[in-house]
Amino acid sequence: MRTLAIAVTIGAAAWLLFLAVVYGEMRRPPEKFGAFMANLPGPLYFILPFETLWLEAREGALKPGDPAPDFELQTIDKTGVVRLSSLRGSSPVVLIFGSYT
Repeated sequence: MRTLAIAVTIGAAAWLLFLAVVYGEMRRPPEKFGAFMANLPGPLYFILPFETLWLEAREGALKPGDPAPDFELQTIDKTGVVRLSSLRGSSPVVLIFGSYT
């Protein structure tokens, strides 16, 4: 019985360590996190509470009603850049993230 308790404790500690590593990777930039996940063996996905970890790791500090942080993006024709702060107060701005395909 003692051997079983030790095995369960070691298994639980290993699982928690694994969750901590995945959580830490989720907080890195998407390219680095994607590279990490690409090397993760498939069966590990079944024991990973992915959605819970993802929502916590990528939550951010913005709350509804907070002003968007300033950023700069290249124009579609790549002839210049646009800063969000330059548009603030002049007209509504809609940001769409995703694929158009």
